[in-house]
Amino acid sequence: MVNQFKHRLKNQPKDQKIAVILALAGMLLPGLHKFYLHQPRWGITYLLLSWTPIPRIASLIEALWYLLQTQPEFDRRFNSGIAIPETASGAAINLTPDLSPSFPLQSVFQGTNQTTNQTTNQTIDPAQVPSIVEAVRQIEQLRQEGLISEYEFEQKRRQLLDRIG
Repeated sequence: MVNQFKHRLKNQPKDQKIAVILALAGMLLPGLHKFYLHQPRWGITYLLLSWTPIPRIASLIEALWYLLQTQPEFDRRFNSGIAIPETASGAAINLTPDLSPSFPLQSVFQGTNQTTNQTTNQTIDPAQVPSIVEAVRQIEQLRQEGLISEYEFEQKRRQLLDRIG
């Protein structure tokens, strides 16, 4: 039951306005917005540094940053891999990577705004599995080289493997 709650909570799209409000609330209790945006390591860091002015200043800057982002930009950064229920036009947007046969690694790190089909549980073509495996290997190499964080690696790895299973 707890795992179902965590899975449901993790797959809920993050609201830009709530992120801004929590970042502003960070003036009193730093790091709330980081936990909301599924960045617990940063949230803990903010809490550990809460005796200094650093996390309060950072929270204020991030509140402004979230506020100045467009909705698609915010979704690309914080709702990657989550199907957004509706847009202003009423169409759902899927922010998962496009799995074309060539499957460029660049598509793993950029959200693609594509209208979803009626069937949300699409099965993957078995011919694309090797492409996904190769993409996981490439992001693992980037992680080992220190070009992406452990968190970014794990997030992208799960997105790719969820497409298989």
